[in-house]
Amino acid sequence: MKKALITGINGMDGSHLADFLLEKDYEVFGLERRSSSKNRVNTKHLEEKITFIVGDLTDQNSLLRALQASQPDEVYNLGAQSFVGESWNTPEQTSDVTGLGVLRMLEAIRMYGKEVKFYQAGSSEMFGKMIENPSDEKTPFNPRSPYGVAKTFGYYMTKNYRESYGMFACNGILFNHESERRGREFVTRKIANGVAAIKLGVASHITLGTLDSLRDWGYAPDYVEAMWLMLQQNEPDDFVISTGISHSIRDFLDLAFLEIGIPDWSNYINQDPRFMRPAEIDCLRGDSSKAAEVLGWSPSVDFKELVRRMVRSEINERT
Repeated sequence: MKKALITGINGMDGSHLADFLLEKDYEVFGLERRSSSKNRVNTKHLEEKITFIVGDLTDQNSLLRALQASQPDEVYNLGAQSFVGESWNTPEQTSDVTGLGVLRMLEAIRMYGKEVKFYQAGSSEMFGKMIENPSDEKTPFNPRSPYGVAKTFGYYMTKNYRESYGMFACNGILFNHESERRGREFVTRKIANGVAAIKLGVASHITLGTLDSLRDWGYAPDYVEAMWLMLQQNEPDDFVISTGISHSIRDFLDLAFLEIGIPDWSNYINQDPRFMRPAEIDCLRGDSSKAAEVLGWSPSVDFKELVRRMVRSEINERT
């Protein structure tokens, strides 16, 4: 039986990855920070199925202890301060966790001294103000937020440890992906939650920032499969994971409101400058041809179905 250690276990991706690996008969260990109240909303169903280990990406010794306790074959580093907007308010903490945290985990694996395959969760935010549209593995990075800069640091550190120490270390450059487990501060979950509230008569509007940004949105359970596939290859490499199709926030609103029978949502949306980034990214779109060819990966859930699932989940949760 293979063993896997997942950082960021309680996040959307971490919980979906744990589900996926359990189906593959892995023994799963989840790293979570010590806190007075644990946030296990996404992993409540996993509490009797996986082993939680206390650790922190800002504390390298705790990472080494986690490796010694779990003795993993694979490590999936999904832990981060992952809200791009918040990274402008806490740039130092974002850099420490999302950037230097990658270095600490890589160094802990090196010190651990046993063969471990490592996956680093990169982000399309590394492309930032896109130089090429769509972007692939050869497109230069141009990050436009502290989060994007920190992820770019993690990418290059992973690549350097692979080339310098011969580690099996991969970067997954994942474009936007969502699910019913997305954090409520993210725009997609905010829209889905707001639409459900409007349908049930407990809210009259949703307050958002810009509506014109274009994103390449996929379904998170599809994307965690791609993470796993990367670590099953004979040689480590980096892969863009995306749908190749971009949609605007207006497109998301169209589909979300249509799900509750409202074709014109203009009277239900307020815009507030507080929710706009200092440096906005107009468009993100990826080219995952390499993943299709090498990994045999392709998305199974399209944009329309993704929005439908998120809205229906919010409605069902409230009724």
